Amino acid sequence: MGRLGELEPVPRRSTVEIVSDELRSAIMYGALEPGAQLGEAELAARLGISRGPLREAMQRLVQEGLLLSEPHRGLFVISMDESDVEDVYLTRLAIERSACRLIMQRNRGEAVARLTEALEALIDAARERDRVAMSDADQAFHEVLVSSSGSPRLERMAHTLLVETRMCLNALQDKYPEPAELVEEHRRLVDAIGDGEEERLLQLIEEHMTDSIQRLRTS
Repeated sequence: MGRLGELEPVPRRSTVEIVSDELRSAIMYGALEPGAQLGEAELAARLGISRGPLREAMQRLVQEGLLLSEPHRGLFVISMDESDVEDVYLTRLAIERSACRLIMQRNRGEAVARLTEALEALIDAARERDRVAMSDADQAFHEVLVSSSGSPRLERMAHTLLVETRMCLNALQDKYPEPAELVEEHRRLVDAIGDGEEERLLQLIEEHMTDSIQRLRTS
């Protein structure tokens, strides 16, 4: 990064990158529902692009595991069954437990400051009882938690689960705990970091993930 006030080149993004992001977002927020078949002509028209960049973008999402290619049938948004959801949450647990351990070894004060800010966004969403905003804030809190570990590799691992995590959260919206309870779950995580209680923190993050799995099982 240059000196303050110094102009720097603006990063250029290809059409394929932009379309890939649009498709990920549509899958993440349910505009393209699980199991939906993607019509190439219709999508190209909606996005105002030619089919070439769209095909390349869709192949990227196939490689990422978000689209499923079925011979002689086409491309479909993945559907997540109970075992898929459990796998996502257990993988997140492995990542976030490691992040928690690193946070406790490093700058807990910085982590608490960043997580407190993320918690405030969750509190605001809970106050409005806005389920979509609560899901957004919930996911953002956990992204900050992993980022606060200082490990770029853990961040990359967590990022690969971003869309699937959001699909799980969409499925969980009707099974979410009461807003005050959700806020309290996350507040306890911040408090454990602030108090330097590593074992309690690890127990809380495990309960948080396993409770989510259990809620989805009963949906």
